[in-house]
Amino acid sequence: MELHQLTITRAHEGLKKKEFSASELTKAFLNRIGKLDKKISAFLTITEDLALLEAKKIDDLVSAGKNISILAGIPLAVKDNILVEGVKTTCASRILENYIAPYDATCIKKLKKLGAIILGKTNLDEFAMGSSTEHSAFFPTKNPHDLTRVPGGSSGGSAAAVAADLCCYALGSDTGGSIRQPASFCGVVGLKPTYGAVSRYGLIAFASSLDQIGPITKTAEDAQIVLQAISGKDPLDSTSVEQETRNKKQETNIEELRIGIPKEYFVEGMDKEVEKIIKQAIKKIEEMGAKIEEISLPHTKYALAIYYLIMPSEASANLARYDGIKYGLSKSGKDLLGVYLKSRAEGLGDEVKRRIMLGTYALSTGYYDAYYLKAQKVRTLIKDDFNKAFKKVDAIFTPTSPSPAFKLGEKIDDPLLMYLSDIFTVSVNLVGLPAISVPVGSIGKLPVGLQIIGKPFEENKILEISKIYE
Repeated sequence: MELHQLTITRAHEGLKKKEFSASELTKAFLNRIGKLDKKISAFLTITEDLALLEAKKIDDLVSAGKNISILAGIPLAVKDNILVEGVKTTCASRILENYIAPYDATCIKKLKKLGAIILGKTNLDEFAMGSSTEHSAFFPTKNPHDLTRVPGGSSGGSAAAVAADLCCYALGSDTGGSIRQPASFCGVVGLKPTYGAVSRYGLIAFASSLDQIGPITKTAEDAQIVLQAISGKDPLDSTSVEQETRNKKQETNIEELRIGIPKEYFVEGMDKEVEKIIKQAIKKIEEMGAKIEEISLPHTKYALAIYYLIMPSEASANLARYDGIKYGLSKSGKDLLGVYLKSRAEGLGDEVKRRIMLGTYALSTGYYDAYYLKAQKVRTLIKDDFNKAFKKVDAIFTPTSPSPAFKLGEKIDDPLLMYLSDIFTVSVNLVGLPAISVPVGSIGKLPVGLQIIGKPFEENKILEISKIYE
């Protein structure tokens, strides 16, 4: 097996046994990025010097006979909305094009402490707003399985980098499916942890009640390793939670598992081949002894609509800080208002402006109760649906996306069509549950992902279930 094909576990074994060095492993990935990324465009920034410097430190530790952590010397890629000290963090936006992060995000600090090697920052839809990575202000990323198709979004750069073996694993962020949908399109594993499981400190805020950082990996075992490294309570993020059980492996007896299949997720308009592959995956676990039960999540039909009220409302408040004064691009104007207007007009892309306008409207006097408040009440009903369902079942299976990866440019001019790509993933963010996308088949060369949703903080259970499909 080539070095760039190794999983975290296999790379760690190789480093410990001195079959290769951390520098050799890092160079193998950097060489591959040099050869392939011109076609895929997964990376916005490559941190070659930093990566080689850190790799050398791990080699020195190994030479000195010191113990190293499982992530020491293992190269990763980081979505470009997560801060890495001293490295450009653009959020794929012109307004932050030259912004250098002044500190590390908490998850980065934890990974650096374990000796992880950062290869660079990956492309995304501007401010993580999109489902195809075509809304990057710089260039679109392409799907490694078919370069005429999108990798999904918004963590499309991270998913494409893992799928093309440009890194061993990557970090993404998930606000409405931004880890799971690209993982499904690229045929890799993408985990969105429970809200609060991973600190959001150092993640550039998009929609604060929905955002969550998570791993994109080649296997469920690797996702488990990365989650364990980055999760936990952080005093710098008051929404983060310490779970005593998070490090404990949960034994999963398949014959005792009850799997819920929500009837609302198998609807007309879904790709027939995707439906067939997902039903085969459900049959597989049933044949292994799990009990399959049809369940109902009746308020699912409202999830996409209320997501597109709550998310832009929070985004409009969070992005108010980009005014040409505090951060990034600043254009001169005849007065202060002129600076604000010109900087935002030139610095932000169309999709970001669309969402800011939607959110500002929903929060404005006279419309707040009718839109934002009502959306929050429906959010509670959706949460009640999941609470009731989880009294009967241990996990819920759904497709991750209604279709495989679509063509570049196919939906870019139709925002509503693009928003429908998130139809099976947004509910999980609205209620804060953990969910994973795991590859279970393909249509031609296009991968199809199964979404497994778990109870709060039961990431280990859905990860164990995922291993059945590897």
